[in-house]
Amino acid sequence: MRSGTAIGRVRGLGSAKSGTHHWLNQRLTAGSNFLLVAWLLISILRQPSFDYAAMHLWLANPWAAIPMVLLVASIFYHMRLGLQVVIEDYEQDQNRVALLVVMNLFVFTIAAIAIFSILKIAFGAAA
Repeated sequence: MRSGTAIGRVRGLGSAKSGTHHWLNQRLTAGSNFLLVAWLLISILRQPSFDYAAMHLWLANPWAAIPMVLLVASIFYHMRLGLQVVIEDYEQDQNRVALLVVMNLFVFTIAAIAIFSILKIAFGAAA
């Protein structure tokens, strides 16, 4: 038999008041991903050729490099938000914090490598 009232048993187990912000960020990044991937597909299809030199020359242009960096940042942030939900929903308490730390380090590292690669080409790495 439980003691206390029904409201007393559930107090503190409700909303953490951060779900709306997380949900909104997922929707905003999904929208930006859609627009930026559409831009990427259109930009690549408009290229005269698809060889290394043509793609290198295209990405060296700031009008291609800046949206590309935005695309990488948006996609990896969206991925981090989704993985966070999966870990929080399906993992036990003792593993949750460690997995969230490892997931954040992984996403940040891969995003940093991708952005570094884009900037290296944009700022004049040899072809």
